Amino acid sequence: MKKNVLILCTGNSCRSIMAEALINAKLGDCIQAQSSGVKANGTVNPNAQALLQKRGYWKDEYHSKVIESVINRPFDLIVTVCDHAKETCPIFAKATKTIHISFDDPSNKAVEEYEKTLNLIEKELLPMLKEELC
Repeated sequence: MKKNVLILCTGNSCRSIMAEALINAKLGDCIQAQSSGVKANGTVNPNAQALLQKRGYWKDEYHSKVIESVINRPFDLIVTVCDHAKETCPIFAKATKTIHISFDDPSNKAVEEYEKTLNLIEKELLPMLKEELC
């Protein structure tokens, strides 16, 4: 049975969406990832979406979600990917464990920064999740 993971950041428009897509694409045989934001703005960063589409990781179901839409779901693991989300992460009644790994926000930076962030997520977060859950 797949493990449920929530990737949490502030806006749920870039880093957490990229992590959600990467995890589902690369570790989808053992992990089902979702993402959310503590202050989700409801839009996906167009540069992040374009990069995920280019790499073949994008699914139309990916969208920016507020924390309230997922707070009552059971998760095996919560991953905060920015310091603000770590500091403001609500208590999930059904979560077993929370881990934190921070990635710089590429928003409003050069397009290359999105690729750097995506590559870092793949290099640093995916092995951690694979070891923890697969």
